[in-house]
Amino acid sequence: MKRFLFIPLVLFLAAGMFYPTYAAFVEGLEDIPLPDGLSQIENGNLSFGNEEIRLIEVYLTAESLAFEKISRFYLDTLPQMGWQLKLLQEDRLLFEREGETLEINNESASPLVIRLTVKSKL
Repeated sequence: MKRFLFIPLVLFLAAGMFYPTYAAFVEGLEDIPLPDGLSQIENGNLSFGNEEIRLIEVYLTAESLAFEKISRFYLDTLPQMGWQLKLLQEDRLLFEREGETLEINNESASPLVIRLTVKSKL
């Protein structure tokens, strides 16, 4: 009986090792996860939209993270949410999904400042 309880527990814990973890989503972009260690800069958001188009820009910051780690997080996580990678550069990622683009830019290294921009493709 103990063996039957142990196997599901091991499988549950092992699954967590293969999927990125995040505690929250970016405010204003509820379908974009916010990695642990990053926080959203207050009053740094730009939002415009109607039924046909949208433009949302937010800024994230961290004191002790590097862009490479954040880049890896989004490269692993966003495809699971339907985003397709279109461009990979040292300080910039570009994804597309359902008529929209998501651009992730490294604006500053110390402290780390990242700009996320989601906009409709025209």
